[in-house]
Order: sequence, then C-alpha cells, then structure tokens
Amino acid sequence: MGHSVAFYTLGCKLNYAETSTIGRQLSDAGMDKVNFTDGADMYVINTCSVTDQADRKCRKVVKEALRYNPNAYIVIVGCYAQLKPTEIATIPGVDLVLGAAEKFNLVSHLHHLSKEAKTRVLNAPIKETNTFVPGFSEGDRTRTFMKVQDGCDYFCTFCTIPLARGKSRSASIRETVESVKTAAGPGVKEIILSGVNLGDFGAGTDENFYGLIQALDREVPLERFRISSIEPNLLSDEIIAFVHASEKFVPHFHIPLQSGSDELLRKMRRRYERELYTRRIEAIRRLMPDCGIGVDVIVGFPGETEAEFLETYQYLNELPVSYLHVFPYSERANTTAVKLPGSVPLKERMQRSEMLRILSEKKRRAFYAEHIGSVRPVLFEQEEKNGFMYGFTDNYIRVKTQYDPLLVNEVRPVELGQPDADGDLCGIEISAFIPAH
Repeated sequence: MGHSVAFYTLGCKLNYAETSTIGRQLSDAGMDKVNFTDGADMYVINTCSVTDQADRKCRKVVKEALRYNPNAYIVIVGCYAQLKPTEIATIPGVDLVLGAAEKFNLVSHLHHLSKEAKTRVLNAPIKETNTFVPGFSEGDRTRTFMKVQDGCDYFCTFCTIPLARGKSRSASIRETVESVKTAAGPGVKEIILSGVNLGDFGAGTDENFYGLIQALDREVPLERFRISSIEPNLLSDEIIAFVHASEKFVPHFHIPLQSGSDELLRKMRRRYERELYTRRIEAIRRLMPDCGIGVDVIVGFPGETEAEFLETYQYLNELPVSYLHVFPYSERANTTAVKLPGSVPLKERMQRSEMLRILSEKKRRAFYAEHIGSVRPVLFEQEEKNGFMYGFTDNYIRVKTQYDPLLVNEVRPVELGQPDADGDLCGIEISAFIPAH
C-alpha cells in the first residue's frame, strides 16, 4: 500500500486526542499525514456512538473518502466500531474494523490490508479492554486535549459508553505528569484535561483527580490547564478551592446535570440529586463569581412528563450558569432506558430541546454582558475570518478582534467590549507587556 493517510474524527474531545495518538503511531511507521481531500492511500475514521446517527455519519464519511480515492484503504475505529462492528463491515469500501482493544495496534495490521479480501473485524469483548493508552491532540487545534482517563463504571441507563470503552482506568499520577510534559511542548499554551469520566481518575488505586491536578500545577510549566466535563459527585470542594487558588487552572467548569428532576435522575441512575448539584454551583460562585459554568442536559428521557421538563427548565433558568449543552434523548441498544415506559414523541423532544437552547443563548449573552468592560486573558487562535481572529478568555468567553499574526497562539490581556451580531465580544488588546496572570 501507499504511504499517505488522512483522518476524520467524529464525537468528543477524547476522540480527537486518540486520533492524534494513532496519527503519531502511523507517522513513526513511515506514513505521511495528508488532508482528507488529498486522496490519501488510507483513511482512518474515528467514530462516536453517543447518538443514533452513528451509522449514517460513518457511511457518509466513507463515501466521501472513496470519492477522493476509490482505491483507498478504509479503517474504522472508535466507539461505534466496538458496539456495531458487523454493521460497519457491511458498509461498501470498509477494509478493517478495530474495536477498543485493537485501535492502538493499527500499525501491526497495515501489512494485512487488502482490497480484495473480506472486511477484517477485530473486536474483542469489552471486558478484555483493560489497558490505558494516554493521548493528546496535536497540530489540529490551538488548544491541546489531553486524555488522562478512559472508560466508565457508572452504567447510567441512557449510556453505551461503558459498553464501548470498558471499565474506568488511568495511568498513575507520575506517569500522567510525564505524558502531560510531553504534550506541553514548544508553543503549547493550554491543555484541556479530558476523560470519559474524568473525575474518576485513579479508580481502584489510592490516587485521585485532586492529587493529579496538584501535581500538574506544581510540576508542569504551562500557562493554562482547563478541566473538561466532570461529574458533580466527583467535583469536590477541594477541587473547586484548588482551581480558585491556582494560577494555571482556569475558572471554567463543565458539569453534567442531565435533569433537574430528582425522579428522572433516579431513573437515569445518576449518582447525585439536584440538591448536591446546587451546592456545587454555589461553592463555585462563592469563590469564583466570574467562573464560566457549562451544563449538559438531556430532554425527552422515557417517562419525562411536561411537568418534569418544566421543573428542569425552571431550575436551569434560576441557576447561575453560563451555557447549556442540550441533547434530545436518543434510544441506544443494550441500555436499560430503552426498556422504560413512557417514550416521549420525537417532535416533543425537539420542542423541548429548542426551548433549552434558547435559554442557553440567553444565559450565554447575560454572562458575556456581565464582563463587558473587564480585562481578561485571551488565548488567540490561528483561524482568520473576514479580517478577524478569535480566542477564548480563561473563563470561556469567545472574543473577536482584528487579525494580527503576532497574536496567534498568544495569551494577551484584553478589554472586553460590546458583542457583535453573533454574540462574540469584541476585544481590544491592552498591552503586550501586561502579564496574563
């Protein structure tokens, strides 16, 4: 086979980190990474299974890849590849399907690829996936996503992730610090700590996530660390206080809620009630009034009545958070939720989703408005659009300013001005000589 490879990643930040890891492995094996549209000799498609659209998206990407090179080898990895390998094998043009235990061994399968042979499927039972492979994104984005944890032991009733990624696991704090030091190479200004259940780092050992962030803050020379999604029952007061005191960990949390109804939280098999969630938000706001706080919420879960949805809506409306990520419930095979009574019509799910998305935009604009006239450190990105460039403040406000190549991948103090038509705040750089912290 040839020596060029292109990638396409569907899904979460973790998938981007893992795609980059596979890319480095292939590069070490002598393959050259090219753009998707360059007609690569091989395409690696990293899939997601969070929604019921995985099959449609995977087929579309495969079709597009073969349009650029009809003779390309097609390799499918990721959560969808673990859950539905036989289904993927029926997609025309797919040559190799690698499950969770095999996706980081792609190099060893290169010599076995053949367009004439039947699609190879290597998909061990998920219980055999018990090793942790760290990873980090590289070169594709200004910010680096660092995978420090994988798998989940929670088995929420709506979720297939434990079936797709296996049990919770991670490296030791010492090993993770060394991996992060490698990721924090020249030019890296921000690392986002990522995992399937990030706060469960160190599960089954005497180490934990609080110990990890202490070690990273102490030992890794980096301007910014950002914590990605973390469960409210694992976001301790210790962690909140530490982020408040740290000069490296930014004031931004993303905390899944899923429902504001305790009855639905029990049906979802979540490990907290609304009262605990409220306490977490209050603790953050007490120490960090300017902190950006994002929330995941699911609408249309089986049995969700209109009253329960409105309970969630009212709770979120009053909660001092910054934005919402809204997901209409999606039926997933082999989950407990699909067996529950009271399926909510799809049209109703969409209507409820739209109500919360409108609420999210109101909250985001209100949060932005509170910061107009303030000065925040902004990490500017490379993308240029119509003479402007964009970046994010430490507390996750998107800022727009005139394009300046000297600002690319730099953290600069910026005065936040009025929002533009898209809601982004227009920023004015204060001085290249004012420190970011």
